[in-house]
Amino acid sequence: MTLVTLALILTSAILHSIWNIWAKQIQDGSRSSSLMWLLVTISAVFYAPIALIAAHLTGTHVTLQMIGWMAASSLIHVGYFFVLLAGYRKSDLSVVYPVARGTGPLLAAIGAIALLGERLTVLSACGIGLVTAGILVLTLRPEFTHAPRLRAGVIYGLLTGLTIAIYTLWDGTGVARLRINPLVYYWGGEVFRSMVLTPAALSDRSGVRALWRNHRMRILGIALISPFSYMLILFALRDGKVSHVAPARELSILFGAWFGARLLGEGDRVRRAIAAAAFAAGVIALALG
Repeated sequence: MTLVTLALILTSAILHSIWNIWAKQIQDGSRSSSLMWLLVTISAVFYAPIALIAAHLTGTHVTLQMIGWMAASSLIHVGYFFVLLAGYRKSDLSVVYPVARGTGPLLAAIGAIALLGERLTVLSACGIGLVTAGILVLTLRPEFTHAPRLRAGVIYGLLTGLTIAIYTLWDGTGVARLRINPLVYYWGGEVFRSMVLTPAALSDRSGVRALWRNHRMRILGIALISPFSYMLILFALRDGKVSHVAPARELSILFGAWFGARLLGEGDRVRRAIAAAAFAAGVIALALG
């Protein structure tokens, strides 16, 4: 992994943890589809000129294959946002975020090894073990069976991790195979996502207005930062191995766990910090492996 690739990944990790904090703070009973429509539509409009300039400079010509790939990607990302936001509504960020960001690259690395022919090393195996250990630290305690909020966090975290693995493998393969500029690829996905969610937003106009009125700055921040953080990863994926890049980006686990404990006042800090450290060590091992 080159220093440039590592810099892209670290910058993305910091930005990713920041926008997830803002997403967790938007908890007013509004529809997830309405929030998602606002985010992707603002993003699609803002990044349109940048994507078009990038397409012109790189000589990108949109083909039916590209459209199909971006359309499928948009559906996967919509599923990811639905599960993630549901998790934040039912549990704590310092549970959902580490589990999701830990299991996502774990499953992506396994998928890359099984489907893309990438090699499993001793360090990769250690990384898998550490991520598993982090999940066990969070869940193996007597009160787990009597703590619905904790159970929900782990379950939604695992489901979110599964969607992360799916879109990582899909998008990583897409930008590498199509050799399409990541800015163009992600922007195309945002346009499709906006189209898919528009009917739901139109049926909840009052909810959309309330979200904009009450959370305007957070919505703008997420709409601009979330795509940019993922575009950085797509640039890294274009030239790096999925089984290396996907785990390394999850250093955001440490930032997310710290923000959840310090800024949101979520409890059980020591146990969650230990679990987050295990996740982070695991993804580093997967990246180096």
